[in-house]
Amino acid sequence: MNRLVRTFAMSAALLVAGCAAQTPPVQVTRFHLGQPIARGEIAVEPRDRGDSDSLAFQAMAAPVRNELGQIGFTAAADLRHSELVAVVGVSRGTRTDPSDRSGVRVGIGGSSIGGGVGLGGGITFPLGRRRPSEVVGTELSVQIKRRSDGTVMWEGRARSEARAGTPDAAPEAAVARLAHALFTGFPGESGRTITVP
Repeated sequence: MNRLVRTFAMSAALLVAGCAAQTPPVQVTRFHLGQPIARGEIAVEPRDRGDSDSLAFQAMAAPVRNELGQIGFTAAADLRHSELVAVVGVSRGTRTDPSDRSGVRVGIGGSSIGGGVGLGGGITFPLGRRRPSEVVGTELSVQIKRRSDGTVMWEGRARSEARAGTPDAAPEAAVARLAHALFTGFPGESGRTITVP
């Protein structure tokens, strides 16, 4: 019986680990004027100008710079005088996952042995946390605009959720994943929300 309990527990744990290991999908929405966007030097700046020198913003801006480089933009040497600007905003929040009230439960029923003798009873036990878990939501927004007249040529938002405490919920990892999804297929179809796995 102990061997059976161990087998069920290991199977359930692997199932839970497999579900947790899946990378959460990203919802992406983009808007543009349907005209070609000329590549050039671009500065990455925060939506809140007061954050420009913060280490937190620099960590969030790095994956955006990287993705812009992948699609043909180059980092501006003089951040204050570049004609193109990518304005970046990141927001994060948490919520309770209502579908995870009591963790995973494993149940083992009775069995019978030779001679027609039956053994009844059962065992159930929870795996994982019993309280509802927290889900962390992250949203990345980027506007590409001309500094000279403030015209926004392209803008997009990407959002995703991940279970708190997992690698996907870490701020840098979440923003890197969102930036990659946001600029995949740039400029993308305007006004349409897509899911990027």
